[in-house]
Amino acid sequence: MKTIRKILVLVIAFASLMSILALGGCSKDSGKKKIGVSMPTQSLQRWNQDGAYLKEKLEKAGYEVELQYANNDVTQQVSQIENMITSKCEVLIIAAVDGDSLVNVLADAKEEGIPVIAYDRLIMKTDAVSYYATFDNYMVGTIQGEFIESALDLKNAAGPFNIEVFAGSPDDNNARFFYQGAYDVLSPYIDAGKLVVVSGQKDFETCAIPAWEAETAQNRMDDLLTAHYATGTQLDVVLSPNDSIAIGIANALDNSDYTPGEDWPIITGQDCDIPNMKNIIAGKQSMSIFKDTRTLADQTVAMVNAIVDKKEVPVNDTETYDNVIKVVPTFLCEPVFGDINNYQELLIDSGYYTEDQLK
Repeated sequence: MKTIRKILVLVIAFASLMSILALGGCSKDSGKKKIGVSMPTQSLQRWNQDGAYLKEKLEKAGYEVELQYANNDVTQQVSQIENMITSKCEVLIIAAVDGDSLVNVLADAKEEGIPVIAYDRLIMKTDAVSYYATFDNYMVGTIQGEFIESALDLKNAAGPFNIEVFAGSPDDNNARFFYQGAYDVLSPYIDAGKLVVVSGQKDFETCAIPAWEAETAQNRMDDLLTAHYATGTQLDVVLSPNDSIAIGIANALDNSDYTPGEDWPIITGQDCDIPNMKNIIAGKQSMSIFKDTRTLADQTVAMVNAIVDKKEVPVNDTETYDNVIKVVPTFLCEPVFGDINNYQELLIDSGYYTEDQLK
């Protein structure tokens, strides 16, 4: 019996040791530094891709990665970041659910000496955010505005053309850059009467769609069509800041019996999501800004490497992104747009999507 007991004790001790080693994968025993990655949601395709690419690139660079999605819930994201701080992550990469709501938890990160990279959404009102990695968000809006300008030949055509304006989520700092970039291109034509906002709704707050929700955008578009276009007024263009909002707009047009190739308006977008690329191919969306998440992930990993190696962190903008407390050193990647003419080369030939995904 004593022999059996000794064997049991040894088995239990061995099992406990293995559990400790398994849990300690990010510890000194593994030899790997741990990076925390906090994404806002899995409900939008782009954040799934961002998270997956970041994890892949960081692991290839030799890090252990804790990737969490917050289901668009601020409290959940705060809790997840707290756990990342507790587990001694070397660097935190955070795409915030709400850029204003991480002040306290990031103060804890700063106290622990953990650098924070804001990922594609600026984190506001804290000095604990170290760097910002994003695309040139003002340029995103500029490209959308210039696409409309070119598609309607606004520099030469007499007009007038009727437009409705949508903006992104008010709690996302990027949304105002998208809006302003586009509006700065279009406003001279609005002021001159060549572009007419039939509803009169054109300021950011009135046009904003909380949480970038497609359903909210569809409801607003339904209301606009009923109130201003039900008697035959032609709708020529809808400025949409991203693809989830563009989907809602397209759904409302479908429900109101608009027909691609006949009376379907120009619709902009952003992210080149699969449903939207299918809409572009079907004539239900005109363009979408392509922000290659592989490029942004590569740049973010380069920033992480520099931080960990205590080298100079690559940035190319030290003036623009003021979060109220500090101007955050930023690296801006350059966006481009995809449409019916270039999507094959831009998205399929580059390996971003397969042909089957867009059928």
